[in-house]
Amino acid sequence: MSDGANGSAEIALRVENLSKNFGGVKAVGDVSVTVPKGLIYAIIGPNGAGKTTLLNMISGFYAPDQGSIHLGNEDITRLNPANRATKGIARTFQNIALFNGLTVLDNLMMGRHVHMKAGVLASFLYWGKAQREEVEHRRRVEEIIDFLKLSDLRREPTGALAYGLRKRVELGRALAVEPSLLLLDEPMAGMNQEEKEDMVRYVLDVNGEFGTTIVLIEHDMGVIMDISDRIAVLDQGSKIADGTPDEVRNNPQVIEAYLGSGH
Repeated sequence: MSDGANGSAEIALRVENLSKNFGGVKAVGDVSVTVPKGLIYAIIGPNGAGKTTLLNMISGFYAPDQGSIHLGNEDITRLNPANRATKGIARTFQNIALFNGLTVLDNLMMGRHVHMKAGVLASFLYWGKAQREEVEHRRRVEEIIDFLKLSDLRREPTGALAYGLRKRVELGRALAVEPSLLLLDEPMAGMNQEEKEDMVRYVLDVNGEFGTTIVLIEHDMGVIMDISDRIAVLDQGSKIADGTPDEVRNNPQVIEAYLGSGH
């Protein structure tokens, strides 16, 4: 893997001078981030630092007040979330956003609809070309189910699953998009130690086996320091540091603003 400081590295995501205000309150102010392709890139900071707002702008849920977002060489600043998904961006949410009444399999199939040309309704009713499409998409979803060790649960409604398993299903639905860039918003939040270890392994495997570039927000500093290639630190909406885990760990501003504040 190339170090993010190396200018020759191929860039997966480039965020330039992003700002977002809510009612006169600065959530994110003039933040720039460059994520080299194939890296696990963490965004950390105290509560209210602007991390989720930044992720929401990258995924298209918020429009920035100023600045630009590039996926590779393409400016995606004006694209909506659905169009960004077709370009290869997928995300999970801090609060699980699954269809609880649908099975694990159906939730993952919903993630495939960004690739389906026949449309959601036709896909569920198996009309014409949609039936052939569904077979191919089902094959890919079954591979993800096997990868995440959810085979025994594929027919279970997601609402009946334990919390850690639902978080894993949400990761699976994001993977069904076949993203080049995966955005994870606190993927280990609320998990016990065993569930965290499972999720860490899957995140590393997604990065290592699929080559997926990952940008994640996570409060568990032990996890962040163990798995991240590079880390950006936000404080009160501004970026105060950006570097390797060792560089960030030893940065006086970070120690004062974050690591030394009991988070």
